[in-house]
Amino acid sequence: MSDGPKASLDLTHVLYDDSSFLSLGLALITLSPILLMASYAALAVQTREFIIIVMWAGQLAGEVLNYMLKHLIKQERPIQSIGNGFGFPSSHSQYMGYFSSFLICHLYFRHKFASTGSWILDQLWRSLLYLGLLAWAGLVAYSRYHLGYHNAYQILWGLGIGIALGVSLYVVSELAPTRRPASFLGEVKAWLLANSISTWLQIRDGWAVWADGGREGEWIRWRREWEKQQKAAEDKRSQ
Repeated sequence: MSDGPKASLDLTHVLYDDSSFLSLGLALITLSPILLMASYAALAVQTREFIIIVMWAGQLAGEVLNYMLKHLIKQERPIQSIGNGFGFPSSHSQYMGYFSSFLICHLYFRHKFASTGSWILDQLWRSLLYLGLLAWAGLVAYSRYHLGYHNAYQILWGLGIGIALGVSLYVVSELAPTRRPASFLGEVKAWLLANSISTWLQIRDGWAVWADGGREGEWIRWRREWEKQQKAAEDKRSQ
C-alpha cells in the first residue's frame, strides 16, 4: 500500500460514543441499510421478479441523485470532523425513505397477505408491518442526527426526497401500468417483460398473475413433491 493520504469508507465506518449503549445501538442501526443491497441482489437473482429489479434500480438511481445533489449544493455537515463529503441531503435518510415508501406502496396496492382466518389479526399484521418499515426508516434517520452526521434539516430533506422518489417510481412502474395496461406506461412495461433479453433472463411479474406473487403456489408444489418423496421413502423402508 502506498504512503499517500488515506480515506475512510463512510459506508461501513461510523463514530459513536463508546460510553453509551444508546449510541452503540444507533451506530448499528445506521449501518443496517448496507444489508439491503445484498438482499436486492440475492432476490433479483433468485426470483427474477420485475418489481424487485425495478426497486433495486431505483435505489441505485437514488444514490446517484444524492451524490449529485450533495456536490451541487455543497452544504457542510454539522460536525465537519466526522463523515466524508457534504451533508445535504442525508443519503441514509433518503435511502430508507425510498425503500420504505416503495415497499409499503407495493404491499398496500398489490400484495395479498396470507389470511390468519381473523380479519382483525390480518389488519393488525399488516399495520405492524407498515409501522415496522416506518420505524426502521425513522430510526436510521434519527441515528444520523444523534451521531452528529447530519442536522435535522438535512435529514428531513433526505427523507422527503427518498419518499417522493419511491412513490413516484412505484406509480410509474407498477400502479399506472397495472390500472391502465393499454396506456403508454402499460405498453412499456409489457415490452420490458416480453422482449427477448427479458425472456432469456426469465424475468417475470408474479403479481400480475398471482395476488401473492406466486408464493403459495410454489409452496404447494414443493409440499406435493416433498410428500411424494416422503411416501416413497416410507414404502422403501417397509419393503
